Amino acid sequence: MARKQAEQVCELCGREVLNLSRHHLVPREEGGRYGATAELCQPCHSTLHLTFSNRELAQLYNSIPALQQAAPLQKYLKWVRGKRIEKIANRRGKRR
Repeated sequence: MARKQAEQVCELCGREVLNLSRHHLVPREEGGRYGATAELCQPCHSTLHLTFSNRELAQLYNSIPALQQAAPLQKYLKWVRGKRIEKIANRRGKRR
């Protein structure tokens, strides 16, 4: 009989999920290679990189409280908190 995998909590949305990924609060490309990280669910991690440039993440949104209060994420956070999804399609495209 297979054992159920323990759920973990996403630091951004607060949902319990099976898998988390490490997000560098200051992106590696902006000098954050050895800096602070946060454990995020895949939907939150993908959405951050879709919504903000690495420079914006480094300068404006380099902490969980700053990300949780970011105006561009409010609609997404309200939506995702009620969902039981583990993955969303990686919608990253060419930068503006």
